[in-house]
Amino acid sequence: MAGTVIGWIGAVLLLDAVPLPTGPAAEIARQVLLGAATWAVLVRLLRREAALVRAQTAVVVLLATLVEYTFSPLLEAYVYRIGTVPLFVPPGHGLVYLGAVVLGRSALLRARPRLAVGATVLVGGVWAGAGLADVPRPDVLGAFWFACLLGFLAWGPSRPLYVGAFVVVGYLELLGTGLGTWAWASHDPVLGIISQGNPPSGAAGGYGWFDLYALLLGPRVMTVGRAAGRRVRSGLERAQHVVVQFTVRGDRTVAERPVDAVE
Repeated sequence: MAGTVIGWIGAVLLLDAVPLPTGPAAEIARQVLLGAATWAVLVRLLRREAALVRAQTAVVVLLATLVEYTFSPLLEAYVYRIGTVPLFVPPGHGLVYLGAVVLGRSALLRARPRLAVGATVLVGGVWAGAGLADVPRPDVLGAFWFACLLGFLAWGPSRPLYVGAFVVVGYLELLGTGLGTWAWASHDPVLGIISQGNPPSGAAGGYGWFDLYALLLGPRVMTVGRAAGRRVRSGLERAQHVVVQFTVRGDRTVAERPVDAVE
């Protein structure tokens, strides 16, 4: 499943970068097809997962979509090639979370959890240090997000999940910016004084906030969903009971009080 997630992300980004004939029609068609196909892949993979993972994924998709439309077309912290959020991005966030979950529960990470965490800290630290040493564009935001990642690895509710997120998000950011699907601004859009790399080195630390809220809110979403399902089923059962009673009374009326053709 992790291979499917990583492979699909790469395929979508490569297809999105293929030059098309001039004109908006071809681009619109590509975005619709890639978006629909990514939703189909996400739904297909989630069918194999427990209800809790599906609820957590829904939380990530919702929060990430709100962040995307706020920080990309509105604040322009990063800008997509097409000028707005591509349709494959919201379900893509669900795939990223699912990929992190799958990697986090893999036999390799479960067998060597300390080694996996140590390798993540080492690679992430070298990447963040190299970003800060970039003289024309020091990656301050990336260093801050790497500090967040260290916090998640130290005190987060699921260390393997954050290790998996580091792998998937790092791969996603390097490939997406390398292909030109999106590009990060040189400075933050709010204060204008925090420089950021393209991509920020600690992007997985920023994404870790989505993972944290998914872990915290997922059980609540699942509980609310089950309660809503029970209410819907109860309402349908009551409606069915009323229809049956009405039909029985109608049958009795016809049998007990015959009417002629005029009536």
